Amino acid sequence: MSTGSHSLATQFPRAVARRVRQLPRLQASFSGARHVSQTAEDRPPLTEEQWQDMQSERGTFQSFMDTFSRYGSTQTRDNTFQPHHTLHRPVAPNQLTLSALMAAGAHLGHSKSLMNPNFTPYAYGIRAGITVIDMDHTLPLLRRAAKVVRGVAAKAGSVVFVGTSPELSTVVRKAAERMGEYGYHVGSKWLPGTLTNRLAMFGAGTVENVQVTPDLVIFLNPLANLHAIRECAQNHIPTVGIVDSNVDPRIVMYPIPANDESVKTAELVAGVLSVAGREGVEISKEEANRRKERAKFVARMTSPNSSRREPAVA
Repeated sequence: MSTGSHSLATQFPRAVARRVRQLPRLQASFSGARHVSQTAEDRPPLTEEQWQDMQSERGTFQSFMDTFSRYGSTQTRDNTFQPHHTLHRPVAPNQLTLSALMAAGAHLGHSKSLMNPNFTPYAYGIRAGITVIDMDHTLPLLRRAAKVVRGVAAKAGSVVFVGTSPELSTVVRKAAERMGEYGYHVGSKWLPGTLTNRLAMFGAGTVENVQVTPDLVIFLNPLANLHAIRECAQNHIPTVGIVDSNVDPRIVMYPIPANDESVKTAELVAGVLSVAGREGVEISKEEANRRKERAKFVARMTSPNSSRREPAVA
């Protein structure tokens, strides 16, 4: 082992030095080749010897790249995290990590003096007068909420994403678009009486023919929509919400303790829940297709023209 290590240690620097000495000449040859290709109309065609030299230098340069490319990093823009991924390319619930929540600032709560007493089980501690939220509670609760969204969507239920601040309007719109016809969003203002006074809001004909009551409502800023949460409670509609350290977690049915003032946290939570909802929509469509196939089979078997084979008697 020591002999091989010593041989590699002596040969590798020599190879590096040799390749580095060749690099300026190779770069110059390639720049010359590009110049030749750019002014091919003005220059005479290359001779056979010049062409062979260019191909030889190109092979040498490719050998140089193949030799040292495996020592570089394999991380690219496509396989590494980017700041815009939480909005445009959210991860699935089973791929979410604590580091992603920390990077989004989900662990930062409010001042110690503003902490709600009922939020104590979700607090990790106090740092510089700021409540630090325990992500060991946030991650499982977020995954639990994702299961709820997936289950509602799998039963062809409608989900409403509510974020009534200007920064959250794009977040809730993107989340609703991922769920297709089962996703809705409120990005400006929740009109009082949307659920408790449906006849005046939508009209008698719409209420009779269309289901205007959602099956699940997700709040990204619950404190600004307490009246909407109250309407959901009166109509027995389950709710999911991001609750900060100054919020009572009991105001929603499925609380997610996290920073409700961080747009990145809202993008992450809404993205994970919408991906779970999209998975539920796919399950719902597959189940609908199976029901159609089963109905066709039953209709074909019960039709009077269907020919049934009698079981063979031994």
